[in-house]
Amino acid sequence: ADNPHILNISPPLNMRPRWFKDHVAYTMAKYGMSMCVLGMAAEFADQGLAVNALWPQTMIATAAVDMLGGDAALRRSRTPEIMADAAYAILCRDSRAATGNFYVDEAVLRETGVSDFSRYAVDPALEPVQDYFLE
Repeated sequence: ADNPHILNISPPLNMRPRWFKDHVAYTMAKYGMSMCVLGMAAEFADQGLAVNALWPQTMIATAAVDMLGGDAALRRSRTPEIMADAAYAILCRDSRAATGNFYVDEAVLRETGVSDFSRYAVDPALEPVQDYFLE
């Protein structure tokens, strides 16, 4: 490919104990994916293959959020389209210049000029809940 990318859905590494307490297995799984980003970005840099991570600023309306938090959590989430739009913006970047990064969807879209995120809200009347691993 002319502009090859791997994009993991994994969080920025944050070693504060609060992210391990009560859900160490989940944190280890997610951080394992994040460490793969660092390792593979270094491994494939000479070949021009970008390896990056993307993580949502807020909860995303998924089946998992519905199962764990129900309708109340879903209503305070954003739609998956925000992640799709952010992924597209990342995948359009030069793979030789943008690798080994941990991107957050909202920050990526702000860089492209998006300032109104209400179109991504499940319920625009409610403030979305910040996702795990971000401070």
